[in-house]
Amino acid sequence: MSVSELIVRYLERLGIDHIFGMPGAHVLPIYDRLHDSGVKSVLVKHEQGAAFMAGGYARVSQRPSACIATAGPGATNLITGIANAYAERLPVLVITGETSTYIFGRGGLQESSGEGGAIDQGALFASITRYHRLVERTDYLGQVLNQATQALLGREPGPVLLSIPYNVQKEQVDASVLEQIHLPRQPAIRHTTPTNALAGLIRAAHTPVIVAGYGCIQAGARETVAAFSERFNIPVTTSLKAKGVVAEGTPLALGCLGVTSNGNAYRYLVDHADLLVFLGAGFNERTSYLWDAKLLTGKKIAQVDRDAAQLGRVFQPDVAICGDVRAVMEELLATLEADGMPPKARALLDGHRAATLPPASGDAAPAEAEPFHLIQAFFSGLAQRFPHNALVFDDNIVFAQSYFDVSDRNHYFPNSGISSLGHAIPAAIGARCFAPDSPTFAILGDGGFQMCCMEMMTAVNYGIPLNVVVINNGTLSLIRKNQFQLYGERYIDCDFANPDFGLLAQSFGVQHYRIETAADLDALFARADLTGAINLIEILLDKHAFPRYLSAR
Repeated sequence: MSVSELIVRYLERLGIDHIFGMPGAHVLPIYDRLHDSGVKSVLVKHEQGAAFMAGGYARVSQRPSACIATAGPGATNLITGIANAYAERLPVLVITGETSTYIFGRGGLQESSGEGGAIDQGALFASITRYHRLVERTDYLGQVLNQATQALLGREPGPVLLSIPYNVQKEQVDASVLEQIHLPRQPAIRHTTPTNALAGLIRAAHTPVIVAGYGCIQAGARETVAAFSERFNIPVTTSLKAKGVVAEGTPLALGCLGVTSNGNAYRYLVDHADLLVFLGAGFNERTSYLWDAKLLTGKKIAQVDRDAAQLGRVFQPDVAICGDVRAVMEELLATLEADGMPPKARALLDGHRAATLPPASGDAAPAEAEPFHLIQAFFSGLAQRFPHNALVFDDNIVFAQSYFDVSDRNHYFPNSGISSLGHAIPAAIGARCFAPDSPTFAILGDGGFQMCCMEMMTAVNYGIPLNVVVINNGTLSLIRKNQFQLYGERYIDCDFANPDFGLLAQSFGVQHYRIETAADLDALFARADLTGAINLIEILLDKHAFPRYLSAR
């Protein structure tokens, strides 16, 4: 068979049933083989969208996904989306074309071999992939594909790049090459540190708090963490990426810990907690409130993470366990006696919930005093209408972190990789390709919308139902907020004109809803087909209104 056919067979072997991309001359042999395969190709409007779609598919499915682009500009257009997949540890297979090997270094059209002054595509992708290879020969193809598979699906998954020259795609290889590819098996992570020390810290604590991170999701530990919290009456706060690990709105859920949140979890940790148990959670800029020492001062710290490099990386824990979060928590459940939360701690937690708390930032006004009632009501309606089965991709994150109660860990997908604009729409399209029956929402600002709005036509072309929710305030809100707080209101390059979203929706052939009042919002949830149609929903917001959380820069 040809190498191009082998690559398509390789996709099928990995269980990949969609590939997102845009054809170019240097990948046409592979596209020709896709024509008769079980892998559905999805034509995008920009290759960056293909990378984001593949990432959205992988994030929801927890399976490998793929994108494809031609040499040169096609490949370089993928970079932001692949960098995001790398930051999110998503298994995205990237296939790119290349000029034929016999013209390397001679100035071939779109050549990116790195020879003769050509750009070096491999070097461009080296720092954002787990494995990258320019496949110049067929004699080692089996080895290359096996190495790519191990990197793609290993314990620390991530994107891999296979750049295949045009002439190599057309060469013949034996089908037995596929037999050299072995899907990796993940042995259980054995924690070598006894859990007795952690059990002792929990027994001695009066007001412990669990800080749950994305590692809980990776370990499939949602039910275990929730059971542990409920059995011992220990409240839980989460990182943004772990939002929903414990159903929000329940008595022991403190909500998100993060600089853009409403500050409830922050205040409880600072004022009351005497033990923090970090479960698969880092302590990055957002979660730590810019590494605020008050969060850790005077507290015992325990940390459980499957990655030994994360233990003690930012703070020094009193107990550190390298192991699978679920296995560690299951062992603790079996070890500890269900004494429950001490009465003092229960009273503190109940009082904390009853109080009207100030936000974490000293320069902030309470959220209730800010003009975000429509956005808050939208998220409330979304949670009520779709408590379990919706897929919500959110580029904005600021409002959802405080206003959106997530009851299912597979419900909310914040753009927390490299936090790029223009992510939500294509990522949501990719996710809906995997879960065609799940109502899907892409939430983003009007600035980010204009970076990726043409991908709505991808949804139209393939009949992929999608709800695009645009916060329309005619400004880059984060930039305007920072210029207001830190630069003496010297505004520059943050305000802009928007298109007429109604006419734009009409040109796309999709439904349009403009939300200016509570009645408009009621009508949206009462009448709109949010499951089977493509909708463009704009929520109007004053450009001068923004949550005044603490800014670092």
